[in-house]
Amino acid sequence: MYKNLKYEVKSKIAYVTINRPQALNALTSELLDELYSVFSEIKGDKEVSAVILTGEGKAFVAGADIAEMNELNMLEGKEMMIKGHNVSNLIESIEKPVIAAVNGFALGGGCELAMACDIRIASEKAKFGQPEVNLGIIPGFGGTQRLPRLVGEGMGKYLIMTGEMISADEACRIGLAEKVVPAEELIATAEKVAKTIMEKAPIAIAVAKTTINAGINLDMPTASRLEIEALVTPFGSEDRKEGMTAFLEKRPAVFKNK
Repeated sequence: MYKNLKYEVKSKIAYVTINRPQALNALTSELLDELYSVFSEIKGDKEVSAVILTGEGKAFVAGADIAEMNELNMLEGKEMMIKGHNVSNLIESIEKPVIAAVNGFALGGGCELAMACDIRIASEKAKFGQPEVNLGIIPGFGGTQRLPRLVGEGMGKYLIMTGEMISADEACRIGLAEKVVPAEELIATAEKVAKTIMEKAPIAIAVAKTTINAGINLDMPTASRLEIEALVTPFGSEDRKEGMTAFLEKRPAVFKNK
């Protein structure tokens, strides 16, 4: 179905594997189109409750395909950047947890793709970086905006302006990754995190994600009002009644919306 991706759904987890190992999974315009298509499919699939995004081979994504980009004029380059933003924004906006299982190099567009996910689990072999300044450009798939939000303004500027590549441990230390695990445990760890989230009330997970995304850059009084309004929906749900009743009855909750 997809030329550059592997896609399957098992036990309500969607597995999206970028599959251009011969090119270190570099992002082409065609691959960006495929990523947009598969995440659009995932968004509307009621049989999918969580997503794991990873790469085949030595890289998660080693960046955009420079051979292709070098042939683009200014307007064509802008169109490719728009495609990258559309993919990242879609991943960020779907009301399901998306976990990046970063198996290797996550550079340039690959780091930006990982940052669009909700949670990043990194292999000990993973490397992160935004090296675009070495090519005479800046990050163009959301990196100038998401990286400072994740690691702070100073560190974000440092990584973007120096183009430095950092280890998985350093990425975890600064907040660019949430966990670092041995390579052989990467997918199992991502699955464990996904299954833990899937045990919770789906409506609460969806509203939590959208509320965090919407409020993260608001001032606290406005963000507080946003949270209060957002809470109304899950508070009025059957899941809330089941969760609180189960707590009082000292039993596991069985949520109907799974």
